[in-house]
Amino acid sequence: MTRFDYRYGLQTKSIALKKDKPTVAFTHLGCEKNRVDTEHMLGLLAQEGYLVTSNEKDASVVVVNTCSFIQEAREDSVRTLVALADQGKELIIAGCLAQHFQEELLESLPEAKAIVGTGDYQHIVEVLRRVETGERVNQVSQKPTFVGDENLPRYRTTAKAVAYLKVAEGCDYRCSFCIIPKLRGDQRSRSIDSIVSEAQQLAEQGVKELILISQITTNYGIDLYGKPALAELLRALGEVEIPWVRVHYAYPTGLTPDVLAAFRDIPNVLPYLDLPLQHSHPDLLKAMNRPWQLDVNSVLLDQIRAQLPEAVIRTTLIVGFPGESEAHFEHLASFVESQCFDHVGVFTYSAEEGTKAASLPNQVDFAVAQSRKDQLMAIQQPISEMKNRSLIGRTVDVLVDQVNQMTGEMVGRCYRFAPEVDGDVLLQQGSDEFKVKPGMMVPAKIVGADVYDLNAQLVGAKAIIDDFRKPA
Repeated sequence: MTRFDYRYGLQTKSIALKKDKPTVAFTHLGCEKNRVDTEHMLGLLAQEGYLVTSNEKDASVVVVNTCSFIQEAREDSVRTLVALADQGKELIIAGCLAQHFQEELLESLPEAKAIVGTGDYQHIVEVLRRVETGERVNQVSQKPTFVGDENLPRYRTTAKAVAYLKVAEGCDYRCSFCIIPKLRGDQRSRSIDSIVSEAQQLAEQGVKELILISQITTNYGIDLYGKPALAELLRALGEVEIPWVRVHYAYPTGLTPDVLAAFRDIPNVLPYLDLPLQHSHPDLLKAMNRPWQLDVNSVLLDQIRAQLPEAVIRTTLIVGFPGESEAHFEHLASFVESQCFDHVGVFTYSAEEGTKAASLPNQVDFAVAQSRKDQLMAIQQPISEMKNRSLIGRTVDVLVDQVNQMTGEMVGRCYRFAPEVDGDVLLQQGSDEFKVKPGMMVPAKIVGADVYDLNAQLVGAKAIIDDFRKPA
């Protein structure tokens, strides 16, 4: 028996180790959808008796699950591969970079023994066996069609109380700047029963925050049921004993009255909406091939706030898209200022080979795009601080992510903050002493705030009772 460990996780798992098998390390890059694929590969190899480690120094083979979404991500993936190759490691290159460049990787990196596409990670055991015989393997389907489900082994690399659940894979939209459909294929949804079954498994493992992910989660189910089925999925997940269900990547057109009602009515579905709007100006939205979003933004945001007064709204925006003029940018800046989003992520446009936008005229100079990004963030930061400060004096539930046993410092999140993309709640011990451990959900009173984070004090039972007894 041996301990199964990995870079990001807090869990360990005993497995039956087979001495004739090589030690395999994993390096994960990219998005949380990619993370879930890594977790399935970890589970498959561990099930077969491979020693899987988080330390590349201990491994003869390293599986690198790569990202190829934008140029910066590709460069990060390539740097990682070259550094490992220089250490003499045999490489299995998985994920989006493998799907994107395929044979080019095998030709340029002698240390690359195999490439595994985004729809082929379920074959990782067979790929490794073939590599062990000396074969160089190209396991890349030209059109990915696979999506993992609750029956595929999985070892999570997140904290014990947090799990990502992939409800669908791929995308049917063809935004002119985006290469994802080429890398991950068309949308293919899992059934509601399949998703609920995995959610129940995760609940039994102690998960307290379940994060639903796909390329466009509000389009979930169209391919299976002939219409979007997110509302039905959320109502089914409302029966699972997980306190928080968070939805990522909710596109505007999918936020129907029925979906908004599900957000409002189901107690464990958080009023947190991640809306990747990308821009506000009609000319730019047309050029981005997002005509379905025209005239939707402001009206929809008003509807969300009317139906969900506690809604936390996050968006992502692109600046420097080809043809973006000063007037277009000023329209976007005014939109950000007037809408008062809770959280905003801003990206400078990256021209991706194989997308329509890469060949558009009037490409914007990177320095101009970077300046526009800085200007938008300068507008957003005081808004984010104002939103955070509005919580001062309130008592909220906080999911504790980390506890420093030496100093007693605690870090967690309230419903307003998604892991890794938003802020933290920095916790102080209150007057009622009780031992707090990672994964606990505790009440805390917000006592301070800045642009990104909240400061809070733990609230014990006595303090809660006293608060209720205060005169109105």
